[in-house]
Amino acid sequence: MRTATYNVEWFNSLFDDKGNPLIDEGWSGRQNVTRAAQWNAVGKVFQDMDADAVMIIEAPDENRKRKTLPALEHFAKHFELRARAALIGFSSDTQQEIALLYDPDVVSARHDPVGAINIEDGYAAPRFDSSFQLDLNTDAALDTVVFSKPPLEVALTHRKSGKDLRLIGVHAKSKAPHGARGAAEVMRVAIENRRKQMAQCIWIRRRVDEHLGVGEPLIVLGDFNDGPGLDEYEKLFGRSGVEIVLGEGNAPCMYDPHARMALSQRTGARPTTSRFYIAREKRYLQALLDYVMVSPDLLETKPKWRIWHPFDDPGCYHDMALREALLTASDHFPVSMDLKL
Repeated sequence: MRTATYNVEWFNSLFDDKGNPLIDEGWSGRQNVTRAAQWNAVGKVFQDMDADAVMIIEAPDENRKRKTLPALEHFAKHFELRARAALIGFSSDTQQEIALLYDPDVVSARHDPVGAINIEDGYAAPRFDSSFQLDLNTDAALDTVVFSKPPLEVALTHRKSGKDLRLIGVHAKSKAPHGARGAAEVMRVAIENRRKQMAQCIWIRRRVDEHLGVGEPLIVLGDFNDGPGLDEYEKLFGRSGVEIVLGEGNAPCMYDPHARMALSQRTGARPTTSRFYIAREKRYLQALLDYVMVSPDLLETKPKWRIWHPFDDPGCYHDMALREALLTASDHFPVSMDLKL
């Protein structure tokens, strides 16, 4: 079974309010990329990836006027994808949803959130559309943490093997100090955003502990907007949010090979899953932000990971059509994992 995560930048801008595609020469949400160019590029990437289940980050919007599922199902039908059934969980208060696109002939899937609402005591994790109480700034007062993009919890069954899996799709808080002016405000907002991102990762890790504690096979995947050694503020907190979700010490640990590589090699070359243009510096910045983490029992089956990077993956690089599609489709690249069940 191939499972993947893919952050499609401003996927929402490629559809009208009825979920019909906008395949024209108008501008997409991507800079200097038309809607038609991005549409065809995203479709090419999904076709070549040919995954059984894709956790889509920044999926089309879900609100009173727009619906995510018709948009994704129209997309899948247009490109004749096997992964043609769509699933979402709790909607976001942004224009970026978390959704699963999957092949119903290979797997069955349903939104299956767990946890009570607003748990205020003990270690248990509340439901992801609720709130979480945590002291963010060590002032002995509890702060209320919420997700603007609640993680998507999926109960998934592989039809041929009968294997049951749990999936948690994640789009964690961005640490970028958007809107901040001046060095002092940039620092303040960046630290505040990192606190929120860390708190969300602690919340997710508590859910992970609950699943691992009862022996449930688990995959946590998505965009964490974080990783080992990504920014100077990490020293203030001692670790990254990704390290928290992976697990530390004697606790059962999740595993992602790219995260482990980054942890063991703080300097020098490391894997990357995203590429952003820094206009003021006239250059591109690459970062490892997207992960597919597996529980210890799934790791024993020796899964194989792949970052569909247009320059770092030889298969992507030498396929010119795919390489150009990856660069046009999004500022993130898919991460896939092939699992034997």
